[in-house]
Amino acid sequence: MGLVTTTEMFQKAYNGGYAIGAFNVNNMEIVQGITEAAGELNSPVILQVSKGARAYANHTYLVKLVEAAIIENPDIPIALHLDHGDSFELCKSCIDGGFTSVMIDASSKPFDENIELTKKVVEYAHAHGVVVEAELGTLAGVEDEVCVEAGKEMYTRPEEVEEFVSRTGCDSLAIAIGTSHGAYKFKPGTKPQLRFDVLEECTKRLPGFPIVLHGSSSVPQEFVEMVNQYGGNMPGAIGVPEEQLRHAAELSVCKINIDSDIRLAMTGNIRKYFAEHPDHFDPRQYLKPARQSVKDMVAHKIINVLGSAGKAADMTK
Repeated sequence: MGLVTTTEMFQKAYNGGYAIGAFNVNNMEIVQGITEAAGELNSPVILQVSKGARAYANHTYLVKLVEAAIIENPDIPIALHLDHGDSFELCKSCIDGGFTSVMIDASSKPFDENIELTKKVVEYAHAHGVVVEAELGTLAGVEDEVCVEAGKEMYTRPEEVEEFVSRTGCDSLAIAIGTSHGAYKFKPGTKPQLRFDVLEECTKRLPGFPIVLHGSSSVPQEFVEMVNQYGGNMPGAIGVPEEQLRHAAELSVCKINIDSDIRLAMTGNIRKYFAEHPDHFDPRQYLKPARQSVKDMVAHKIINVLGSAGKAADMTK
């Protein structure tokens, strides 16, 4: 099928009451685990590359890994997306380098500056057949090079979304309704609760328009316990309840970013493997179960959170 944009993906997801999973990729095992799960479950999928991932693995290597995944999984729609692009130059580099979707995150800037930069990226992207995700509101937490101090986050203001989308021409909008980057989203003892009132008001003002949620890892406690059991130290790592994410997917949320859960599962399994096989040193030995843990995690999300299993068939007719 080759790489696709997210346009049809989001239209089908919006009308079908499900979401597309967007998973950050950094190496071969992560790409394989994600796309094998999506392929077996016949689910569309978005592979995301951050600025940090490009610095770590190199743009060319990451693109070629995605191209290999397409060859191995020809029957599912795959989009290649820049996550949290922070400049026109970075977005342009990814557009010119084969990405089908980019995010320009100017949410930390004043409203009019956010619009100005987003519009500039949109104009260049659309001229090259690429779609653009923008952001209004800011999420707390740390992930790759995105860092917002707790207490400095800001919910999206629904009264701004119509003007923003109209003036920028963006294709999807990431909003802030209480999710958070990283594995430490909520304080122990608190009850995580997303602001569905903000989401519903944004949906009213932007009917039919795809909404995106960042910082949506659930931080499964069995993997937190696994990491800690085998030498890690992650006290108080708490994520977004999966049932709340599933509800968001039933509304106007068409894309849910999931990153920390994959890293947590991989790390837990690698730590466990070394504890049980202290004499092993071949990376293939410990990366094999790590890859399987990615596949299992993504399959779980597709079935239980996103609701996108079997939906690839709708886009291949």
